[in-house]
Amino acid sequence: MTDITQLLQAAGQGDRTAADEVVAQLYGELQRLARQRMRLSGEMTLLDTTALVHEAWLRLAGGHGQSFPDRRHFLSYAARVMRNVVIDLVRARRAERRGGDQQELTLNTAIVELGPQSDENILRVHEALDELADMEPRLAHVVEMRYFGGLLEHEIAQVLGVTERTVQRDWQKARLFLSISLKN
Repeated sequence: MTDITQLLQAAGQGDRTAADEVVAQLYGELQRLARQRMRLSGEMTLLDTTALVHEAWLRLAGGHGQSFPDRRHFLSYAARVMRNVVIDLVRARRAERRGGDQQELTLNTAIVELGPQSDENILRVHEALDELADMEPRLAHVVEMRYFGGLLEHEIAQVLGVTERTVQRDWQKARLFLSISLKN
């Protein structure tokens, strides 16, 4: 079994075999991320956990020159890609040429402590998170890793190179910002 860090470096230099081996070794963790993403997104008839992992992998593999120093950075990025897959699915479902607002997607969000949400609210959360990223990129990154990626506070702290307490404060600030943004 080759060290995952070496495989990630080789994959970052364009080695497709190494990239495929990374996914093979981390497939279980990618499945865990996808299960969490699907659980947070509610019932989605168009995607299941496996489909979300595979769609995320297609997007990850398409990102040329992407390099990851370690497993946590890779999983953090994978969580962001899964978030984008879900957001793109919501946008596609809302597109008039695909039937508009006929089917609702619910998202139980711990971020703003709201009940099930419509496609409109999911997009508002996404836009608020983008606005947060413009003002405080680290806060937005903490939200992505914790909420969308399911990483624990100590894992996020390691990826960002900060203390767990800093991650906890960032999470509180981000939740406050998002809740205020979504009320307006």
